[in-house]
Amino acid sequence: MVRLLLFLAFLVVPVLEIWLLIQVGSVIGGWPTVALLIADSLFGAWIVRREGRRAWRSLQEALQAGRMPDRELADGGLILVGGALLLTPGFLTDLFGFLCVLPFTRPLMRRLGSWFFARRVKAMAAASPYANLGVPFPRTDGFGGGTGGAGGSAGKVVHGEVLRED
Repeated sequence: MVRLLLFLAFLVVPVLEIWLLIQVGSVIGGWPTVALLIADSLFGAWIVRREGRRAWRSLQEALQAGRMPDRELADGGLILVGGALLLTPGFLTDLFGFLCVLPFTRPLMRRLGSWFFARRVKAMAAASPYANLGVPFPRTDGFGGGTGGAGGSAGKVVHGEVLRED
C-alpha cells in the first residue's frame, strides 16, 4: 500500500498538476494562472503562520495542564505537511495543503491520518516475530504481570510514597 502511495505521489501527481495547470491556463490565460498560483501561495503562507501559532499555543497549554497533547501534536504535523504542500506549485497540492491547514477541515484529515496509521501499526504488528505467541509484545519492564525483566520478577504491587529526609 505504501509503495502504491509513493508511486502516486511521485509520478501521477506531477502529471496531474501539469495537466491541471494547462487546463486552467487555457481558460483564464497564462499570466492570470501564474498570478493565481502566487496569490494562493501567499494566502497559504499566511494561514500556515496563523494556524501554526495557534497550534503551538494549544500545545503549550496542554503541556502546562499536564495532559497528553495528542491532538495538538497531530495538528502540528498536519500544519507542517499542509505548509509543504502549499509551497509546492500546483492547484492539486494546494487543495490538499489547504485541507490539512484550515481549522474546519483539519479534524477530518486528523481522523483520516489516524485511520491510516492505525492500519499500518496493525500490519506491522502482524508481521512481528511475536505475533503468533498470543501476546502483542513481550513485557520486559517488570510491570503488568509479564515475565519479569529489568524491573525484577512480576509479583504483588505495593503502592506507596517516597519520603525524602534532607
